[in-house]
Amino acid sequence: MLRLGLTGGIGAGKSTVARRLVGLGAYLIDADVIAREVVAPGSPGLAQVAAEFGAEVLDPDGALDRPALAAVVFTDEDARTRLNAIVHPLVRHRTEEMLAAAPADGIVLQDIPLLVEGGMAAAFHLVLVVDAAVDERVRRLVGRGMTAEDARARIAAQADEAARRAVADVWLDNSGEPSVMHAELDKLWRDRLVPFESNLRNDRRSGYGPPRLAEPNPEWSSEYARLAARIRFACGDAVRTLDHIGSTSVPGLPAKDVLDIQLGVDSLDRADELVGALRGAGFVHWPSITRDTPKASVPDPEAWRKRLYINADPGRAANLHVRVVDSPGWRYALMFRDWLCADASARDEYLAAKRALAAAHATDRDTSAYAQAKEPWFDRTEPLAEAWARSTGWRPRLDGPHSE
Repeated sequence: MLRLGLTGGIGAGKSTVARRLVGLGAYLIDADVIAREVVAPGSPGLAQVAAEFGAEVLDPDGALDRPALAAVVFTDEDARTRLNAIVHPLVRHRTEEMLAAAPADGIVLQDIPLLVEGGMAAAFHLVLVVDAAVDERVRRLVGRGMTAEDARARIAAQADEAARRAVADVWLDNSGEPSVMHAELDKLWRDRLVPFESNLRNDRRSGYGPPRLAEPNPEWSSEYARLAARIRFACGDAVRTLDHIGSTSVPGLPAKDVLDIQLGVDSLDRADELVGALRGAGFVHWPSITRDTPKASVPDPEAWRKRLYINADPGRAANLHVRVVDSPGWRYALMFRDWLCADASARDEYLAAKRALAAAHATDRDTSAYAQAKEPWFDRTEPLAEAWARSTGWRPRLDGPHSE
């Protein structure tokens, strides 16, 4: 199944987005609804809350008096922590039950208001963030009976736009007419979400098409960071190193709009155990490629063995190269990146070679021939990169700006 996280600030219109996606076929798990269910009248959750905070948090009918409870916990961090210790495990358990009941080929939409604040983004294949202009959100909240002052205070107390943008794979501006948002969601469902789920379920990738160089995109680094967070969340302690490699990792270098990521593991046996985990991060195994082209310094093909995974998301092309830490291929990928970052002339020469080869392969169906045609350039320049590494004392950095 494909798991989507849906979030957004109060008054942004998450419910509008959720309703449309459910109408298109999504399976909804609403955290707010679950949070109410687990403290419904007669529930064990409500009994625990009353035992912890007293009968004054119940109304005359024995139901939870939410304003009374809010008055207790809103300004008391310790009380809020005690409340969360009761409610959150119950919400998690109910969420797990609903996930287990979801169809295997489903697109599951989890509506979580505090997804950003709770650091939950990495658990989803994609995060959808709904936004609207602050004045519009205040207008909507006032229309629901809230004062403008209270509305602005509630907005200010939540995650800000920068924090939400950092986790957003899809940013949905819901400031305008509903018809505009509906059309955007219909396109998202048709062109990205449905193919993504199908690719995951069937171990397919979306076609990359012929090689076309794009101008440097400042979003490449943040897109890498989101994918890296998912990989680390999915693979846990199997991750020895995680790095942004390839042309999109080199500032200012035009490149195909395809992110390359290197996951360093202890052994290829360990890499083979990650098929299921990496599917949870959105990546499918691509068994047709098991090794890199050996370089002159280490000609043994077996030393260059790897595993390749492809992002199943048609909205973000990415290759995940799984290599053994300290193997020749692992080292070369990091050295090549750092050499290009440091040597402007090498960077310019590589760009010229890429442009010429991209033009020569402009009518290809995919990038495989283009990639193979670059190998002679790598072979010729490997001694230069090695000389740079020796002269600078370069060693693979595990804590640099490209690493997770």
